[in-house]
Formats: sequence, structure tokens, C-alpha cells
Amino acid sequence: MTRAPASSLRQVIDEAAAVLAAAGVASARVDAELLAAHAAGTDRGRLMFADLPPDFGIRFADLVSARAKRIPLQHLTGTAAFGPVQVSVGPGVFIPRPETEALFEWVVRQALPDEPLIVDLCTGSGALALAIATALPKARVIAVENSADALGYARRNLAGSDVELLDADVTAADLRPDLDGAVDLVVANPPYIPEGAALDPEVAEHDPPQALFGGPDGMVVIDAIVGLAQRWLRSGGRVAVEHDDTTSELTAAAFRRTGTVFEDAALGDAVFDGVTTHTDLTGRPRFVTARRRPATTATPEAR
Repeated sequence: MTRAPASSLRQVIDEAAAVLAAAGVASARVDAELLAAHAAGTDRGRLMFADLPPDFGIRFADLVSARAKRIPLQHLTGTAAFGPVQVSVGPGVFIPRPETEALFEWVVRQALPDEPLIVDLCTGSGALALAIATALPKARVIAVENSADALGYARRNLAGSDVELLDADVTAADLRPDLDGAVDLVVANPPYIPEGAALDPEVAEHDPPQALFGGPDGMVVIDAIVGLAQRWLRSGGRVAVEHDDTTSELTAAAFRRTGTVFEDAALGDAVFDGVTTHTDLTGRPRFVTARRRPATTATPEAR
């Protein structure tokens, strides 16, 4: 092991960042530092003080070359950070995004029962379910996924936790009737991109289409989740669903509408109230939350 002078290492990283920027990588400097830390077998914060392995130069060059081809950073490192956890990811599973952490932060702010039942739909790698279980250790968390590849990653990431992993299609009309009226919180980061949308190469060429596209308007899976939430949530239970930044109003409208699918005879009106749109840290519309109305009388909207 050798320790490279900090000035030399900075120069190597500067050069790598320039290569990545020229290739169109938006976070070129951060990615260069993270790839250098991965090649050095350390973390980004300790990189400048690390003893570099003899093959660091070759490994780092190969990683930078692959990233310049727009292979996702997380595929090269094999991991993705999400909230309080880090999960394994790779080809065949959707990479959790920092934008979804806004939804996670909303979850942990909710006034929930002491031992709530929480269901994470379209769990993918299991990142959101694991983060919730870590932040709320008394919660019973059920994660639902039906992609064989994603389930493989989820099983690995959820091993050792108390999260229950269910292999099922969230659009199935008869999914888990035993949960009817028993769930305190439903969360989902479903496939929601409208078909034909322009995507970055990292997404278009490496994220699985099953995890991306939600039909012509991006609403097919979201509409099914609204129906599930209606059936599963207890009176006063809450739901949060991530959406495309072009479909915030459509998602909110799905929770407000009445009709054959969304009507509750006991209420005689919309099943959900407190329908609220939320933005992520970039200010883009990111997710919608709602509360299942109590069947008794109207109460103040959820926040």
C-alpha cells in the first residue's frame, strides 16, 4: 500500500471529473471522488488520507471509463445510499434516488400508532422499506414486489431485518384481503413515467423498464395503488405515492375522485381527504399524500 500525495490525487480526480463532465455526467466531480474512494477501498471522507492499493490507478481509470459511457455510478460501486441505509443494487433493479428521501422524511414525521402496519408497494431494492424499518423499529413493514430480478436484490438487502417481503403484483384486484382496513400507512414509488418520455442514458439503458413506465399517461399503477389504499387503510390511515413531475395533478385527482372504484357507500363521498402535493429538494413536484377519511364526520385535513 502506498499513500499518494494529496496534490497528486486531487489532480487525478480533477482530470477524471473533466472526462465525466465532457461525457455529460451532471455530478462529474462527486462521481469522480466516489469512484476514487471505491477504487481505494475507502469512503469519500477518508479518501485524501487513505493508503492506495497498488492497482488503484488501473482500477480508477477503468471505473471512470465505464462511468463516461453513462453506466450508472451505483452499478459500478454495487451500492446505493438511501436515508439511513445503504443497499445493494445492480442491473435488473431500479436504483433508489435521493429525491425519494423526501417521501421517507414525510413518513417519519407522521403521528402513527406505537406499532404501526406499513406497506411499501413496488419496493424494488427494498431501500424505502428498509429505511422505514430502521427509523421505526416497532413498525411491522411489508414490502411488495413482483420483478424476479428486483426480488433478488430485495431479499439480500432485507435479510436480517424484520421486513416481510411479498412477491405479488400491486395491480391485482384481490391482493391480500386480510389487510383490508388494517394498514396504517401505504407508501409507493411505483412505475410512473409516461411512455415515450425522454430519459437520461443511465435510466433509459440501465433501469428496468418494468420499474419505469406507468402506461401512456404514467398513471396505470398509481390508479391501482389508490384502489388498494382505499381497501387496505384503516379509518384515518395515510398514503404517500411518488409520481412523475408532470403528473402531480393527475395523482392528486386520483385521490379526490369518486365513482365505482373510489366510492365508499358509508361515506357517500370521496374516500380520501387531506390530499396534498409535495416537492422534493429540487422544488419539483414529487409525491402526493392523502388520508382515508373516517366514516363518521369530517375532520381537519392531514398534513
